[in-house]
Amino acid sequence: MESSKKAIQTNRWAQVIFYIILILMALAIILPFLHILALAFNSGQDAASGGIAFFPRKFTLENFKEVFKQDNLINGFFISIFRTVLGTVLGVFLMSMAAWALTIPDLPGRGKITFFIFFTMLFGGGTIPYYLVLSQLGLTNTVWVYIIPSLYSVTNILLLRSAFSQVPMSLVEAARIDGMKEFRIFTDMVLPMSKPTLATVTLFTAVGHWNDWFAGSFYVRNQKLKPLATILQDMLTRQQGLADILARNSGAAYQQLDRVQVTGDSLQMATIIVVILPIVIMYPFIQKYFVQGITIGSVKE
Repeated sequence: MESSKKAIQTNRWAQVIFYIILILMALAIILPFLHILALAFNSGQDAASGGIAFFPRKFTLENFKEVFKQDNLINGFFISIFRTVLGTVLGVFLMSMAAWALTIPDLPGRGKITFFIFFTMLFGGGTIPYYLVLSQLGLTNTVWVYIIPSLYSVTNILLLRSAFSQVPMSLVEAARIDGMKEFRIFTDMVLPMSKPTLATVTLFTAVGHWNDWFAGSFYVRNQKLKPLATILQDMLTRQQGLADILARNSGAAYQQLDRVQVTGDSLQMATIIVVILPIVIMYPFIQKYFVQGITIGSVKE
């Protein structure tokens, strides 16, 4: 009886410690986000004096007005949607097929192929050779430079291969004996039984496409083909450069700086909100697939 009470008491203390850790982790995520919101909705010049924590001191929408003044913003938004949707669908599907092929025991040269794929994680050719390859392939200054080079991710392939290796091979062999084609085995059995990993890879791939500004900045010159993240990054660079010029000058320039409500820091926070808002809105709808995928397709050998 006494040992049972001690076990219950120990369990309660473990739960208390667990909840404390969860609360601290939640605060570590929520508080910085509230700080970003406060700076995004606060006057930039006022925020420069410090003291802004989790609530705006001088509420304003000037930061967001400055963001939405940018040329080609709506066009960049649709470019980002196009590359995110098409790049994610094609990428996840092709990476899944590659990962499933690597789980087949009798695949000729499977070990060498796996080593070759893993080897690309260790070394890279560099930015200039990579640009030359894209240029020779005719991908630079086209929308396909966002999609085709990012169709495959070694990390995601290895992650999917690990998940597919958990699929009971007895079911696969039974399906083959019944005459089911390999592609149907892949689409009707393997993918439904690996939903948690597929959902994770899909989310990571989509966020990577949505947040990528580097490709649009270095590989695309046509302003109408630049995604949202690149347009906002260029805006931040220009704004920060203007603020540095005003800060170096004296006299009238200082008076002009005092009248500026939007600064580089406040504009940066507003830009962060604009970029992450679609992901934040969509995440609750995507999250259910993580939960459903844990139970759907569970099979015991």
